[in-house]
Order: sequence, then C-alpha cells, then structure tokens
Amino acid sequence: MNGRRRRVLVAGATGYIGRRLVAELVVAGHQVRCLARTPEKLDAESWRAHVEVVTGDVLDAGSLDTAFRDVDAAYYLVHSIGSQSDWQTRDRTAAENFRDAAAAAHIEQIVYLGGLGDDAGGRLSPHLASRHEVGRVLADGPVPLTELRAAVVIGSGSASFEMLRHLVEVLPVMTTPRWVETRVQPIAVRDVLAYLIGVLGNADAYGKVFEIGGADIVTYHEMMDIYAHVAGLRRRVIVPVPVLSPRLSSLWVGLVTPIPADLARPLIDSLVNEVVVRDRAIDREVPHDPIGCRDAIELALRRVGDVEVSTRWTDAELYGRTPADPMPADPDWAGATILTERQTIHTRATPAALYEQVCALGGDRGWLVGNWLWAVRGWMDRMVGGVGMRRGRRHPTELRVGDVVDFWRVEALESQRLLRLRAEMLLPGDAWLEWTINPEPENAGTVFVQRALFRPRGLFGRAYWYAVAPFHRFIFRPLVRRIERQALLAPPVAESSGR
Repeated sequence: MNGRRRRVLVAGATGYIGRRLVAELVVAGHQVRCLARTPEKLDAESWRAHVEVVTGDVLDAGSLDTAFRDVDAAYYLVHSIGSQSDWQTRDRTAAENFRDAAAAAHIEQIVYLGGLGDDAGGRLSPHLASRHEVGRVLADGPVPLTELRAAVVIGSGSASFEMLRHLVEVLPVMTTPRWVETRVQPIAVRDVLAYLIGVLGNADAYGKVFEIGGADIVTYHEMMDIYAHVAGLRRRVIVPVPVLSPRLSSLWVGLVTPIPADLARPLIDSLVNEVVVRDRAIDREVPHDPIGCRDAIELALRRVGDVEVSTRWTDAELYGRTPADPMPADPDWAGATILTERQTIHTRATPAALYEQVCALGGDRGWLVGNWLWAVRGWMDRMVGGVGMRRGRRHPTELRVGDVVDFWRVEALESQRLLRLRAEMLLPGDAWLEWTINPEPENAGTVFVQRALFRPRGLFGRAYWYAVAPFHRFIFRPLVRRIERQALLAPPVAESSGR
C-alpha cells in the first residue's frame, strides 16, 4: 500500500465487511467518510468519533455529491441480493450512479469487492453474474477500478459461515444436491480486509481485477467435515442426491439455518460454480499469506464463543426499507392506520435498570414470558419463507441500531429512554414493539410504557391483527410486569450506562 494517508469514502459502511473495513482504515490513519442511508446504525461503533458519516443512497444519484467531495478514493461494498425481486437491476443502477459521481469528483481510485467465478462459457449463476456486471459498470468510467474477487468468506457472523455452521450443527445426516462436491477456495474475513487495505492507493493495482482466496481449495463436503471436526461434532453423514433443485435447497436452508430462503436462493445458485483462484497476481501487489480453511473456521468459532462478533450478515437490511416507509412515531395525519396494544406502569425501577432489561430480551435468554409461543410464531414464519427466530442476536446484552433480535430489527435506540424493534416476519403489514422510559419529577419513580404497534395492509392485515389480539394478553400484558420485576431484582446499574 502507498504510505500516504488518504481521504476515503466507504459505501456500504453499515454492512458486514464495511464496518470491519472502516475500523481497519481508522487504525491505519486514513481519514474516513461513511456513506449510509441510516447513519444512526453506526452510532454505537467504537470508531464513530473518528469518522465522518453522511446520509446518502447509491440508488439516489443526487445524494452522492456531498459524499464524494474532497475524497481521494472510494470503496464500493454495496450489494442488494435478497432485498427485492429486481435486485440485479438495482445493483446495476447503483453502480452506474456511484461510477458517475466518482468521475465528477475526479477521485483517484474505486475499490470493489466482487465474487470469484469464471466468465468463460456464460454459465455463471445470476448472483455471480451480477457481481461481475457491477465490476464492469464501475470500470466503465474514467476513475481506475481495483476489483477484488472472493469466494466464500469465513468469519464470525458472515452469511456463508452462518449457513455452514447451522447446517452442520443442526443436521447429523444431510441429503444434499450434487453441488457439495464443487470446489471452492474459502477466505478468512481478516484476509479479505488485508487485501482491501493493501490495494488502496497502489497505482500498480489500478484498472485491474484480482482473485483472492485462502490457502486451501476444498469441496463444500470437505468444508462441512472440517467444521464438524473443529466444533467437536461427530462426522456428519452427507448423501448427495440429484433431485434437489436450488429452490428446494433454499427452502430447506431457510428452515434449518438463520438465512432466509430469498437470500439463500441466489447463494445456493452460485454453489454450482467452481470458485477457485486461478491467477495469483495479487501476490505481486499485496504480499500476504492468507490462512487456511481450518484456521479460518477455528478463529470464527472462537469469536462466536467469546461473543466477539463485531459484524454479522444481518447488519445489512434484507427487505429494502426506504426513508418513505411509515414509522410508528408518525402523526395520525401522515396517512397510516396504526393499531396499538399499550401497557403503562408506574414503577420504582430506575430507567437504567429497565433499559438494561429490555436490551437483553431475545436470543438465548428468550422473552421472559411465553417463550414457547414466541418459538411457535417463529416456526410459522419459517414455514412461509420468513426469517423465523433462528437469527438470534449479535451480543447477549448490547444493542445498536440495525442489530437483529430474533425476527425483529433494532430501529431506534436511545440510552435509558427508548428501544424500538421492527418486525421482519412475513406479515400483512408492518409491526413494531417499543418501550419508552420516562423518569417522573422529583424522583417519584418511572413511567414505563410498552407498545405493540401494527400498520395493516388492506382487509387481511386488519383481520390478522384482530385474530392475534387475544394472544397479546398472554404475552405483551405480562411482559411489561416481568421486565419491571427483573429490573427491581437486578443489581444497581449506573445511570450513565447505555448502549
């Protein structure tokens, strides 16, 4: 890497790779600007005070001018796979907007992380073909592009690792498609970051495509065997069969892993393509010794066990929410019908103690009330292709905006005052679960409010709300009291603590 410190724009800074890359860039002394549709998602990062965050969307060309002002280079880490049915078109448009904004700003370099795969013969999966097309679009401009192509990324929280981990841990016997014998060259996330940093400002890397991979070439079958051995599990019985289509495979993955079927489908489609490094030109520009598959899995498992998962695949929004989507705080005149189940109590529990308890809900701890009902609701969601409850949460007690909590996502978070979760289940409407905490004057106690909110879509949405309303008294009504009780029993919490 050129030793000069640079002013760098990172598009996709809220994603799995993006967050980790920003941390590495800051440590290296670069001046970093993050582009985010929802800047609040970065508020809890340890490096937040050392970077600039601007609001923008690569699908909105007009929002990119400020982001590119006075920067030397830009990373493009955006991918809309699994977000909407037209994700390939969205990817193309986003890349065109980014390319044109970079050209208008006369920056020195764009760095893009794409996917491995051989273009010859035109047999790439739609997922890999789209990744390659994005690279071509970005390169079709005056700003030199450095494209890195990687296969399976192994790291705590990555989609590939989570799919591998849950398949192997949940299923001692697997019937799988023939793609389990496809060769792949997995790469540890730490090595991906080393290459991304290494090409920055390197003039010899301008205008080039580099293939990157770990030290080992394995089949998916062998990778599953390695995981089972590292995790201390019995060797899994894997029976390849020719009749499992990608659609059936993705539905199966959606049932037994946290990866929803609409995200699993394009990933599985890509597994038929052999993805190995055939050109080690990267070694001349970025001397680096990547670790092997076993070491990568061991490191990822150790971080999962130590709750050191800094980013997860769930950090990227799956369903393409836009700023125009309704929010539960919108006033009545905004045009949305919001149905509400509200519980309000006055309590002696402190705001800090209550906040600690609501931030610890979900995941392995559960929901304090009716855990089996939550599990059934998650199972029902999985049956229709939703995310279900298997995603868990990144950390057992800490939250930040954008984090996943089972089938919810943290939408708003204010220390000792507010937590709002937005449902990502498949529903005939939009749903939220919200807690607000307000201290009463003169230390008279705390007003603790819990709201379950639903914005129905059409008649079926209203029918759904009234059908499930009777179950609320078994879950939501006791929940607020159980949270209060836990807060009163918990050791004192410093009033200045927060997430």
